[in-house]
Amino acid sequence: MFQDHPLRAPVLAELHARPFLPVATPARILHVAFLVDREQAAADRAAFAGLCAARGQPGPAREAKQHRVAFGGAILRWERHAEFTTYTWELPSEDLIDGGLPFHPASGALVGTLAQLPQPGPLLVAVDLQLVTDTADSLALDRLFDRSSLARSDVEDGFAEIATDFQPDPSGFVRILVRDRGMTPDASGALIQRVLEIETYRTLALLGLPEAQRLAPTVAKIENELGAITREMRESEGLVANNRLLGALTSLAAELEADAAAALFRFGATRAYEEIVTQRLQVIGERPISGYPTWQQFLLRRLQPAMRTCQAIEQRQANLSVKLTSAANLLRTRVDVELEQQNRDLLSSMNRRARMQLRLQQTVEGLSVAAISYYVVSLVHYVLEGVHPALEEAGLHVNVGIATALAVPFVALLIWSVVRRIRRGHADEG
Repeated sequence: MFQDHPLRAPVLAELHARPFLPVATPARILHVAFLVDREQAAADRAAFAGLCAARGQPGPAREAKQHRVAFGGAILRWERHAEFTTYTWELPSEDLIDGGLPFHPASGALVGTLAQLPQPGPLLVAVDLQLVTDTADSLALDRLFDRSSLARSDVEDGFAEIATDFQPDPSGFVRILVRDRGMTPDASGALIQRVLEIETYRTLALLGLPEAQRLAPTVAKIENELGAITREMRESEGLVANNRLLGALTSLAAELEADAAAALFRFGATRAYEEIVTQRLQVIGERPISGYPTWQQFLLRRLQPAMRTCQAIEQRQANLSVKLTSAANLLRTRVDVELEQQNRDLLSSMNRRARMQLRLQQTVEGLSVAAISYYVVSLVHYVLEGVHPALEEAGLHVNVGIATALAVPFVALLIWSVVRRIRRGHADEG
């Protein structure tokens, strides 16, 4: 009956792109995340599809962002994100606990399970999560985690406890223990996914810190050079000096903008990942356990300084960009004013030269009229002398000198009018 918007289907599907899947207790989950670019992501999708085909399982759809398959009792979930890809193994429950202590066998003994996975890019996140039934409060967490950095809290209204020290084990996996106190499989699946997202996104958020630390010396150098240039601006005079300072400011601005553009995505992603971590911590509803920090307390105490460092560098870059632009505009105004002054002086000089040329031209024209009149009068004189004998014989007495003198004003007036007409013709053509 109605025509759908072209984006209606993907928008509706986005809410169901990564659904929570039920997880029964006990469970052990190995979760890894790889940073990938566009080409690596495409290659990873193809490699994962080939792995599924080799096991006789359907691969992910062309535009799918997640895919779940079962391999010999284990369940593998593949997910594609903006800049990373994750693989999550849910291992068979009968192979989870050895000797009653969680995380035995160690994750190193299970790495062979992950060896069959494609590695599309560098490994960033590795998590070994174990969901166990909470049968006793005497579980020796000190044997599993570093007590100095152990974070524990009750979640899901007291139906579960989460614990980790956020440190990699000898195999490189961060251990997370979830103690089930009566959760449903659906609630367990939702909690596990949120816990894995917290660990994944807090690691991704911290990628902005090395970038901020790398940029800090450059930002400080630009700040110092900007201060030196602005101090020099107060004493600089002349077009050459101001042009030199403007060139230095332009060079600083180009260096700053290049660094800011390169870090734009990283800092933006850091902010987004931090917001996700904060939101996930709020959703799981932590309650403190006496003597231990909650996950939120532990993470925010260590995560916030890193985030503030990134924000500070980004803000310093933005402030520097504004100050560089203001200083460059000021110098450009100075240069423009000096150029206008030079142009004004040049125009004044040109006007003086034009007036001098006009006077010279008028002088030359006057001399030219006099010279041409002299030659024409001389011709008239010669003509009169030549015809004088004939006029005498005819009875006409003509005084050659007087006739020549009378011809002078008429000749001069005629020559002046001809020269003026020629000058007017040239002016009209110009």
